Amino acid sequence: MFVGILTMLYTGMRRKHFWDTVLVPIALMGGIILNETLKYAFHRQRPGLQRLVEVSGFSFPSGHSMISFIFYGLMVYLVWVNFPGKILKLAVSALLICVIPAVGISRIYLGVHYPSDVLAGFSAGGFWLVACILGLRGIRYYKADQ
Repeated sequence: MFVGILTMLYTGMRRKHFWDTVLVPIALMGGIILNETLKYAFHRQRPGLQRLVEVSGFSFPSGHSMISFIFYGLMVYLVWVNFPGKILKLAVSALLICVIPAVGISRIYLGVHYPSDVLAGFSAGGFWLVACILGLRGIRYYKADQ
């Protein structure tokens, strides 16, 4: 969350990119709505294994995996579009990209999701992330045309 707030402050206040800033909460809220819709549609029960933590709700797709893919993927995109210096972009992007599979692996390790739940979360998150980025690029194209 700290990374998101810093990125929003940088894109909004420093770079004056309103739509980049607004996209962060839109992408996250849309991801939450998509995740809840998919969970409701599939009604998959969580693994019956001994869990390290207790959770409730349906298992498919993994909400943590989906939101991490959306959030950290969007942060990588915004870093590449807004930050100066290739070394900084590479370093920050590499760090953020490493978090995504770590979140998915942790969900399986904790026994709260099947591997397919995590992969579905990454897939649905990737779908939504691409839709958000294409929407942002469309806004930029439209604004540049005026």
